[in-house]
Amino acid sequence: MNVTSPETTSILDRLSREAPYPNARVIVLDDDVNTFQHVVDCLCRIIPGMGSDRAWTLAHRIDSNGSAEVWSGPLEQAELYHQQLTAEGLTMAPIERL
Repeated sequence: MNVTSPETTSILDRLSREAPYPNARVIVLDDDVNTFQHVVDCLCRIIPGMGSDRAWTLAHRIDSNGSAEVWSGPLEQAELYHQQLTAEGLTMAPIERL
């Protein structure tokens, strides 16, 4: 028997509207191991919509500032991109939730 009360439905509806899916930032850190070309290749291959010009700009920012945000958006995608970039040998900051 399936019992649904109006109070339960309204609480669940209210919670789902009040708790949006979390977003996060993916940040690559500077290191003395990876070349500019490797960073650019990884960013272009892993980050959707990443063009070569943007990837080179980010690689230079990583080198000059010590880090750069390479992607931000839904947490689940951020975790995937973070894992893939780490697997390619890039030095990554912990995922930052927004």
